Amino acid sequence: MAENDSKIKNNEPKIAREGERLRLRVATMDDLDYIMAAENRPGNVEYIVPESREVHRDGLDSESTVHLIVERRDTNERVGFLMVSNLDNPDHEVEWRKVIIEDKGHGYGKEAMRLLMAWSFEEKKFHRGWLDCKDFNERALHVYESVGLKREGLFRETLYVHDHYDSLVVLAILDREYFALKEEEH
Repeated sequence: MAENDSKIKNNEPKIAREGERLRLRVATMDDLDYIMAAENRPGNVEYIVPESREVHRDGLDSESTVHLIVERRDTNERVGFLMVSNLDNPDHEVEWRKVIIEDKGHGYGKEAMRLLMAWSFEEKKFHRGWLDCKDFNERALHVYESVGLKREGLFRETLYVHDHYDSLVVLAILDREYFALKEEEH
C-alpha cells in the first residue's frame, strides 16, 4: 500500500444495491489494490482511460465520487468495479466514469449496469446518467445499448494512445427512459 493510502479512514463496507447474482458494495481503501490491478489488467486497460493511484485514492474519500465494487452475492468474490462521478452535480447528472468487469462472459456487465442505473435513478434520484466508451469496444457498446442507453455523440480521435488516436462514443439515459424500461419489464 502506498504511503498516503493509510491517511484515508476505512469505513465499514456498505451495500449500495443488490441484484439476483451480484451486489454493488461501496469500496474502501482495502479495495484500492484490487481497483488498480483490475483497471490495468490486459483485456481492460486498452478499453479505458486509466487513472492514477492518487486519483482513485482521492475518489475513495470524496463527496463527488464513489467507487462501487461489483461482487458475487454467493461468494463475495470481486468481479469488477464502477467509478461514479459528479454525485454533487446541481443539474442531477451523474457520470458513470468507469465500468470494469473482470469476469467476462457471464452477463455480469449487464446486471452491474442495471444495478448501477437502479441505484442512480431510484435511490440517488439523478435525472441523467452517461458514460463514454471507446468506439471499438463492441462488447461494452452492446451491453450499454441492451440496458437502454442511447448513443448521443462521437468524440472523434480525442484520445492519443501510444501512437494513434482513439474515438469515444457518448451514451446516456434519462430517468424517465429508465423508468419506462423498468415498467415494460414488469
